[in-house]
Amino acid sequence: MNESTKILTIQDLSCFGQCSITVALPVVSAFGIETAVLPSAVLSTHTSGFTDYTVRDLTDDLPAIQKHWESERIYFDAIYTGFIASAEQMDYIKSIIDSRLKPNGSVFVDPAMADHGEFYNGFDQEFADKMGELCKLGDYILPNTTEACYILHKPWKEHFSEDEMLEMARELADFTKRYVILKGYERENELGMIIFDKKDSSVEIVFNDKINYVSHGTGDVFASSFVGSTILGKNPSRAAKIAGEFTKIAIEKTIGDETHTYGVKFEQAIPELYGLLKKY
Repeated sequence: MNESTKILTIQDLSCFGQCSITVALPVVSAFGIETAVLPSAVLSTHTSGFTDYTVRDLTDDLPAIQKHWESERIYFDAIYTGFIASAEQMDYIKSIIDSRLKPNGSVFVDPAMADHGEFYNGFDQEFADKMGELCKLGDYILPNTTEACYILHKPWKEHFSEDEMLEMARELADFTKRYVILKGYERENELGMIIFDKKDSSVEIVFNDKINYVSHGTGDVFASSFVGSTILGKNPSRAAKIAGEFTKIAIEKTIGDETHTYGVKFEQAIPELYGLLKKY
C-alpha cells in the first residue's frame, strides 16, 4: 500500500445499527486506507430486530455519481461491495467497477444477501443469480454457507462436513477471478473458513475459537477487516485469521450488555487490530 491508496465500498447505509457502511468505513479506515463510500440505499435502521424501518433505494443516483467521478478522474485501487439494494443495481455497479477501478486493482465481493438458511428481506433466487454474476468480477468473494448454496443452487443445511465445504469452495471457483473465502465451517469449538485459490487449486482452512453468540453485522466486521488486511499485503489465510480474531474480540466486548442487541462493539476492538497485524 502507498500513501495514496484509495478504496471504494458500495453497500447500504443504515442510519442506526452497526452494519454495512457504518462498519466498513471505520474499520477499513483504521488500517490507514482512504475509504470512499457509495450508499446503495439509506435505511432508518438495519432490517434485523426492527419493524417499520424506512428504505430509500438509491439506484437512480448511481449513474450520475459515476458520471461525476469520471469527469473528476477519480479512480480506486480497490472496490469492495456488500449489501446491494436490488438486482437492478448490479449492472450499474458492474459499470462503476469497469470505469473507476485502476488497472490491476482488486475487487472484493461480500454477497451479503442471506444467512441461517434464509434470504434477507426482499431478496430471492433471481437476486442470488445476479449476485453470482457480480461475484465473477471479484478477485476475492466472501460468502457464508447460505449465500454459497443460493449461488450454487444447492440445498442448505445447518452443518456441512469438511468434504462438503471443500466441494462447495471448489464449485464457487466458477464465480471468482481468484480466491474463494467460504465462511461457516463448524468443528467442535472452532469456526473455520475454507480458502480456495483458483490459480493453483490450493486449499487452506483457517480456524478461530467459536463463540456461541449471534449478532447482526458480524459478517461486515469480518469482511471489512479482511479487506483492510489484504490491502496492507497480507495473504488470504493471514487476512482471514486477522478478520476472524478481530470479529471474535468485537463479540467478546459485546457479550453481557443486554441493551446492545443491534450489532457488535467493533469500535472497542479497533485498537486490537494493530496487534493482530503484527501477530499474523
